[in-house]
Amino acid sequence: MLSHQTQVAVRFNEADPLGIVWHGHYIRYFEDGREAFGKEYGVSYLDFYHQGLAVPVVSVHCDYKKPLRYGNTLVVETIYRPAAAAKLRFDYKMFELESMELVATGYSLQVFVDVKTFELHLINPPFFETWKKKWNQD
Repeated sequence: MLSHQTQVAVRFNEADPLGIVWHGHYIRYFEDGREAFGKEYGVSYLDFYHQGLAVPVVSVHCDYKKPLRYGNTLVVETIYRPAAAAKLRFDYKMFELESMELVATGYSLQVFVDVKTFELHLINPPFFETWKKKWNQD
């Protein structure tokens, strides 16, 4: 199982007047985790782009466990879930750094499309198959 943890500081503009983070920002934190995972393991958006691919999110789900507040720092754990189909699935766990309390869980699904035509790839692109073999994710 490939996973990566990254820390994200809750910014002032992400909180309401009571200091509570708006629920939509949790999806942005998933994205922060996914970007950090991609940089760590060589599957960043630019890595796909250089192969002529885009990887749009087609589904995202978040279960909220505890509110975050301005001033918190969170840890986003991003976990790659192998799939036989031509898609990327990541699971997420978010913790408040100081207490390590679970604040949210979720997942996202992405597909492979041609960067110019947006034609859907029905099989894994060679670049991604090579990546999966490198990290024993068959």
